[in-house]
Amino acid sequence: MATALPPPALLWDVFCQVIDNHGDLGVCWRLSAQLAARGHRVRLWVDDARALAWMAPGAVEGRWPGIQVLPWTEPFHAGMPSDRLNRLPRADVWIEAFGCEIAPEFIATHGHLTLGDSQNDSRTPVWINLEYLSAESWVERCHGLPSPVLHGPAQGMTRHFFYPGFTERTGGLLREPDLPARQAAFDRSVWLAGLGIAPPGQRLVSLFCYEPPALRPWLGQLAADAEPTRLLVTHGRATQAVKALFQATNGTFQASDGHEQLSFSYLPALTQNDYDHLLWACDLNFVRGEDSLVRALWAGRPFVWHIYPQDDGAHHAKLDAFLDWLDAPASLRRFHHAWNGLTDPAGARWPAAKELDGWGACARAARERLLAQDDLATQLLGFVAKKR
Repeated sequence: MATALPPPALLWDVFCQVIDNHGDLGVCWRLSAQLAARGHRVRLWVDDARALAWMAPGAVEGRWPGIQVLPWTEPFHAGMPSDRLNRLPRADVWIEAFGCEIAPEFIATHGHLTLGDSQNDSRTPVWINLEYLSAESWVERCHGLPSPVLHGPAQGMTRHFFYPGFTERTGGLLREPDLPARQAAFDRSVWLAGLGIAPPGQRLVSLFCYEPPALRPWLGQLAADAEPTRLLVTHGRATQAVKALFQATNGTFQASDGHEQLSFSYLPALTQNDYDHLLWACDLNFVRGEDSLVRALWAGRPFVWHIYPQDDGAHHAKLDAFLDWLDAPASLRRFHHAWNGLTDPAGARWPAAKELDGWGACARAARERLLAQDDLATQLLGFVAKKR
């Protein structure tokens, strides 16, 4: 019996405009890295690649095989010699991340033209709008839908909407094939020691957040708790938010008897792999946005999600849809509502031991459901194969 040939390696253009460099760029880099690990070539076009210096050291310098990081400038061709854009081989796939809208001059150059690249022949690229993550029910109805382009340089082409998600009728979540093995081999004590942290006698909590209204009462409650807590604070806005509270309270959180029960470790910028390690090392994780939420799910540890706030309050329904899918216990749902400003911030209280166990069981059950589904990169490859 003849052996089936492996699918051909493709050239992918991934477009990213940075709004929140931890999330937008984090997702695009993870996707690029996973495609490259499967033998594909990726050009990551990004308007602000600075966060890659700590997220994926060496990325901008070209030290990641199969990935080329290129500048997305205004106008698009300003970041390279005038004729270079014309000479670049045309990609097989365009990934337009989070509705960032590919520049018209790029489409005009690389959309319909045949550039003599035998690998691409005369077919137009498969054009995919990789959407935001949501557990809302409409996502299943919209996933994979085509959107024909009726005017402009892309006239006659079709953009397809691809929705990541938590169910089998969505595009799945990013997950490296070796992730479970990597987690099983993780040595918590060794990794923490590398940060100068010795955890015995303390519960460890990671904090990656915006500026939640519940942060101040929650820290005060931890300081007064009978059990000591060490907070591992991620760099950037989380560190700024905590330090601002210290300035407002003379620099200390103490129990009523003056005994300090809350200590802090302000972390350096972590690579994506080390952020996974942080989640695996802690007893409770506070995450924000999309990318860290997905990593918290894979960690299988108790977590609280700070959803990106929207001015029109649309994030409230999005949060509740996720909690419904998660089958979150009542105490976890209450904490989420307080942490995200939907209810009294004082409601963000450290859970009782039995409740925390329930949060962990909930996270592990969610992880098992997700592990039974194809990951996002696998689903993208299958989708592209059908459209070519």
